[in-house]
Amino acid sequence: MNKGLLVLSAALAVAVLPTAQADTDKLAAVLAAQPDDAKARYQYRHPQETIEFFGIEPGMTVLEGLPGRGWYTKVLLPYLGSDGHLVGANYPLDLWPNFSFATEEFMAEMSQWLENWPAGAEEWRGEDGARIDAFWFGAMPDEMAGTADVVFFVRMLHNVSRFQSEGKGDYLDMALNDAYKALKPGGVLGVVQHHARDDVSDEWANGSHGYMKKQVITDKIVAAGFEFVAESDINANSKDQPSGDDVVWRLPPTYATSGDDEALKAKYAAIGESNRMTLKFRKPE
Repeated sequence: MNKGLLVLSAALAVAVLPTAQADTDKLAAVLAAQPDDAKARYQYRHPQETIEFFGIEPGMTVLEGLPGRGWYTKVLLPYLGSDGHLVGANYPLDLWPNFSFATEEFMAEMSQWLENWPAGAEEWRGEDGARIDAFWFGAMPDEMAGTADVVFFVRMLHNVSRFQSEGKGDYLDMALNDAYKALKPGGVLGVVQHHARDDVSDEWANGSHGYMKKQVITDKIVAAGFEFVAESDINANSKDQPSGDDVVWRLPPTYATSGDDEALKAKYAAIGESNRMTLKFRKPE
């Protein structure tokens, strides 16, 4: 698809935000049961609207990229229910040493993620939660191919993009290839990502600052075999206008660059969380 057609398709798609057969009441109840610190993020992350936009339904098999501490996992497990299946996919183990915080102790703990993350996530299932599995990107078990209804990539593509652009490994390609293989024909790839303006340099927007350009992401995903379906502005934030050396982690909830400067922290609190694109793709039938 050429760029002109892509832009036209996007413009038309924004007006149509399908919710598939999402169980709105069940999802609302799950979200209402989350702790207060999680609910404080709803004004920026819009989990109800995001999950429904991607068409995630109870009983589905969902692959969640980089589930981390489980902000979305804790919602998806009870929402998918006992007939559902949630698969966590982590960055390849050899990506993690590229981070400055990856101490020997950190890597020793991370090396146990494949066993420890599913065990920890069991505590979030409740009495009627989804079945849990996990794998490293680039090492997806063969039996998972063609089983997922939705692949859910939330704020995770910047690191694989950054390290691939720096020649550290084919990490972005690896994640997209696994997403394609995991999905059933017609399955959905949902992406939420910190959104860089078109006027910044491609080098700045390579993921190292957390932000990426929409066209770059879209082109890469389409090149991996997906079809663009729709976009939504549900996670957009026009107050976030990064420039220069700004990194996304300056904003809440991290405030990584504020230190003890309460005035600076207040400035970033007034902006809120990052401006995010929300993009929906599908694997062809």
